[in-house]
Amino acid sequence: MSKRKAPQESPNEGITDFLTELANYERNVNRAIHKYNAYSQCSPVTYYNNIIIILSIIAKKIDEFLQTGTLKKLEKIRNDDTSSSINFLTRVTGIGYVFYYINTVVLLDLKKIEHKLNHHQQIGLKYFEEFEKRIPRSEMTKMETLILQELELVDTEYIGTICGSYRRGAESSGDIDILLTHPNYTSVDEKQPKLLHAVVEHFESIGFITDTLSKGDTKYMGVCQLQQKDEDEEEYLHRRIDIRLIPKDQYYCGVLYFTGSDIFNKNMRTHALEKGFTLNEYTIRPVGVTGMAGEPLMVDSEKDIFDYIQWKYREPKERSE
Repeated sequence: MSKRKAPQESPNEGITDFLTELANYERNVNRAIHKYNAYSQCSPVTYYNNIIIILSIIAKKIDEFLQTGTLKKLEKIRNDDTSSSINFLTRVTGIGYVFYYINTVVLLDLKKIEHKLNHHQQIGLKYFEEFEKRIPRSEMTKMETLILQELELVDTEYIGTICGSYRRGAESSGDIDILLTHPNYTSVDEKQPKLLHAVVEHFESIGFITDTLSKGDTKYMGVCQLQQKDEDEEEYLHRRIDIRLIPKDQYYCGVLYFTGSDIFNKNMRTHALEKGFTLNEYTIRPVGVTGMAGEPLMVDSEKDIFDYIQWKYREPKERSE
């Protein structure tokens, strides 16, 4: 699922932005994943003075930014045509670093060789400008209402949750992430792709899903668009949509994980370990004296997870750390 972040209101927003930009440069251009991880783990920065452990090189960059308001390395990167082109192209879904060096192009050139692109890349190019625009919360709410109503028509036993920053109360989102489950599908059952495919096919039949990027047994990636209710209404943009089918007994661990934020999840996992549990997107398990994780605990709600680790329950809107 997409990890695009909503804009953050913070006294250190500039620090957050430049660390993210440096992280993307190291990943997309230099292919230095260890540096990408270092920068991305320091971002977003909530309180600069509270960072206990930080690589000295990153600390120096933050100091330079705080003193001068800019960063020499970042200005050099921004002025480099190759770096700019690669970072630009990686924003087109399905196109990345390797494609750039095989076909040294910019976005306008892609349109000239569209016939050479695979299906995923063609869709990314077709809707690039629309995908770049964030989804207002009002539009996300309309999509949520439509999705939950239509799930009821397919099968009243489906459970669906719109996760990501939207569930945390963000005013805009990068895409729409749906977690789906059904009581007929648990972790001890064989995969049941028909449960996912039935939903996708229904959304296609009503014109909500317009294009498919990939469709597996448990995960779907595609494009959706709200329909105009009358001629006077402005046409809605095409949006990226991901649907993930999760076993019923793992559903609420998944909802917790995909709601985020990343930092909140890390803090919660750390607290769980301190209390003798291991927590991930699938299960919560007690850790025995040997250090081995036991059988998954029964979870029927997000609150169950908080209760197990003796942590005060926090509503989704309180998890944007």
